Formats: sequence, C-alpha cells, structure tokens
Amino acid sequence: MKLGIDIGGTYLRYELRENGKTIQKSSLKSTQTGLCRFLEMILKKEKKIATVFISYAGQIKEGVILASPNIKIDKHDIKAYIEAKYNVKLFIQNDVNCAVLAEARACNTKNICAVYVGTGLGLGVVTSSGLLQGNDSIAAELGHIPYKNAPLTCNCGKENCIELFCSGSGLLRWKEHCKLKSALSLEQLHQSKNDKAQKIYDEFVEALLYAVGTTITLFNPKVLVLGGGLIMNNRYLHEIVEQRIHAYALPLALKNIKITVSQLEDAALEGAFLLKDYHG
Repeated sequence: MKLGIDIGGTYLRYELRENGKTIQKSSLKSTQTGLCRFLEMILKKEKKIATVFISYAGQIKEGVILASPNIKIDKHDIKAYIEAKYNVKLFIQNDVNCAVLAEARACNTKNICAVYVGTGLGLGVVTSSGLLQGNDSIAAELGHIPYKNAPLTCNCGKENCIELFCSGSGLLRWKEHCKLKSALSLEQLHQSKNDKAQKIYDEFVEALLYAVGTTITLFNPKVLVLGGGLIMNNRYLHEIVEQRIHAYALPLALKNIKITVSQLEDAALEGAFLLKDYHG
C-alpha cells in the first residue's frame, strides 16, 4: 500500500493507493496537526503501508525539511526518523517540484515550468537534464526573489519578497494592513470601489506578470503551467497573463511558448507518487 501526502500552508491532503487504485482519500487543515504527528498516527493505523510519498510546501534536501515559510515544522529529519521507526520507505520533495513532475508527464515535455500561486508563490522547473534543484535543493524559489519593499514581513524574514504581493498569505497581510475584511476574495478586491482594495488587486496582477515574465526569460520553457488555488479559482488570470506578458518577458522566449492552466486536480500529490521513479 502507498500513502501520498500533499501538505501546504492551508491543507494537508492524503491518499491511500493499493494496486494502482485509490482506496481512501481525505484532507484536513494543515494547522491542525504536524506532518510527523499525522504520519505516525496513520502508520500505526494502516499497517500495510510500505511507501510514503510527500509533497511539502517548503525547502527539502535529502529527506530533511530545511525550512517552510508557511508550515510549522514538527520534525526536520522526517525521512530518517520515520524510516528508522517504521518499516516504510519515505520520499519527500518540495510541493511545486512535485507538481512540475506531474505537469511534465501530463504535457509530455521535458522543458516545462510550473508557476503555482496558492498560500505562497512557487516555481518548479524541469529541463532535459531533469528537475532543477540547485546545490542545496532550493533553486527556483520564485516567491522570495526581491521585488518591492513592503510595510510587511514575509515568513522568510524579508520585507521585499514578491510573495508578499502575489500569494494568498500576501493578500491576507495586505488586507489586514489596509483594515479590509480578510474574507474578501481576489475578485471582490477587483470589483470593490475601495481604492485600497483595488490597489491590492492591481499589485497582485503586476507581481504575477513580473513573476511569470522572469520565469520565462530565465528558463525559456516550451510550456509554462499556471496552477495553485488562486489561479484555479480565478482562471481569468490566465487570459491577463497571455494578453500582457509581452511587456514582462524576453520576446524571443515567448516565440514558441505555450502558456496554460493546469488540467490536473492535484498535481502536487500526483507528482509525489512519481518520486520513487525520479529518485531511482
């Protein structure tokens, strides 16, 4: 039996599979329990689990959680701890890295970028050489490139991350800063006659265009996939990107690119199940 987990700043989703079929799936708020605590709970209950695949919204190196701006970490050396205590094999990777593996398979290409906008802003990159990870497995941390100074602090500790302007956590911070209702959606901010609400929306779109344009210019992908909760719930953003991206990316890099919205229900979870093949 295989256990797949996708944990982000808002939800922990999990799925049990046996002989290629899903036999159980559910989700809970990721603030309700730590990853390690959840794993131990389910491994004690489901004795047939042999392999665990985890998509994690944070920086991962060789099975160790280095950092996570939006999730409280209850065990850093998760792979070593779980494998030593339980008779399972554990694979864990950054969530958008998992997502881009699934997107690459779905799009049948080895030259693809996935820009995901949810609680945070993430980027996964696959080239003909494989998944881009970097020396410390923190390559392509798009959400934390310097963008504009803000009267806010990112969970990474900086005050100029682009994630402060283009993410669910960033939107929440701006709404609190401007004393607006936290429940206001992106579309409601756009429709509002409140100048501060409109400015938050405009800044979000501008930051999204900058992030996508930077990604295209740096990595020259054949396909760029937009995903994550904020994209999937506001699909008109895809049209805005296609209409305005020419002002933000190198023209030559736009010549043969396909920009699309993810067609996968949970790319990060699907990609997690591919990690065994990826790691060999």
